Parts: sequence; C-alpha cells; structure tokens
Amino acid sequence: MKSILLAGLAVFTLTGSAVAADVVVQEPVAAYNWSGFYVGAQVGYAWGKSPFRNRSDDYVEGTDFDPRGFFGGVYGGYNQQLSNNIVLGVDADINAADIKRNGGDYYDYTDGSVYDYVSPSSKMNWNGAVRARVGYAYDRVLPYIAGGVSFGELKFDLIHKNYGDVKFSEKATMTGWNIGAGIEYAATDNVILRAEYRYTDFGSKTFHGLWFEDEGRIKLRTNDIRIGVAYKF
Repeated sequence: MKSILLAGLAVFTLTGSAVAADVVVQEPVAAYNWSGFYVGAQVGYAWGKSPFRNRSDDYVEGTDFDPRGFFGGVYGGYNQQLSNNIVLGVDADINAADIKRNGGDYYDYTDGSVYDYVSPSSKMNWNGAVRARVGYAYDRVLPYIAGGVSFGELKFDLIHKNYGDVKFSEKATMTGWNIGAGIEYAATDNVILRAEYRYTDFGSKTFHGLWFEDEGRIKLRTNDIRIGVAYKF
C-alpha cells in the first residue's frame, strides 16, 4: 500500500510540473504614449460673419456677409506626454479655402432716385494657424483644447451694375486669434484620427482703392468643424 501511495504522489507531482510549464504569464500591455512628431491632412466646413462698413456710401452701410464653404490642407506638430498623462503640444496648419458669400445687391439713392447699383462679395482663399495644445490621455484617446494665432487671405469684390458691370477687387491678409477643442484617437501606433471644432476671429482690415471716397473696413469671424488623419513618427 505504501508503494502505491508513493507512486501516485510521484505521478501527481510530475503532472503538476508539466501543467505549470505550459502556463504562459501575460505581460501587461503598456499604455499608449502620445509623445512625438506628426504630420497629417484635413478637410472641414466653415461658416461665419463678415460685417462691412463704408464711411462714405450709404448703400453698403450695415452690410453683413455670411461666408461659408469648404477648406482642406495639411497640419503637423509635436506632443510631449507627461508622467501624469497630461499632453502638451504645438500644432500648425495651412489650408486652401473656398469660404465665400455674396453680400446681395444694394442701391444708393439721391433725392429719391437711384444713384448707383452695386453687388459686393467676399471670399477667403486660404487660411492657417499656429497653436498651443493641452490634453489628457486616456490610453489611445486624447481630448484636448487649443488656441493661438490665425491668418488668412480675404478677397473683396465689388461690381458696379450701373457702369457695365465694372469689377473692383482687392486682397488683404487678415490676422487674429483662435480657440477650439477636439479629440484624437490612435487607431494604430502610428495612425492618429482627429475631429475638432474651432472658433476664429481674423480681426478687421481696411480696404482702399475700390469705389470708396474714403475707405471701407471689413471684419471676419468663423466657426468650423474639421476631421483629419495624421502619421505619428
């Protein structure tokens, strides 16, 4: 009987050792790290307000353009993730744009009769920004806020209907500020998806040399939503 018990104990010990040898210890998966450079491409849609004031001619006093349209371009930057999961970064973008609006047709009356008939319009041809970002990393998800300097080219056109549709045009570079919020998702270790809302105040600009006796001043403020995909190095 004693021999049988010893033999059984030996078999149990050998079997347990074999099972233990087959057990694989899983290493814990490291959290995603957002530190590094990235470049990407984006598309978006913008809408806004662009009030125009002319000190000399009543027919454009109070004209408010409502520009809207699509844009697309490239962006890039650098992130640094801290030990507490806060992510600090810098980000820049440049876009071609088709954000425009016709201000409608306006009349100027002198002594009850039509003096002039004009059609003003404005269009943003391109825009860009340089921003600082701060976010909090939830592994592969990064919500963030951002703000900085914005710039873009605005073209102002005016057509004189009473003078054979004579067209006057002038361009100016607008400079202002922006603030926004967004979220990024690391689909892979290198592919980063982005969605963002941004508000931009491009400031105001004085236009000379159109049909004004003195000068005209135009402002531009926009809202936009954009999506992008980037490669992280």
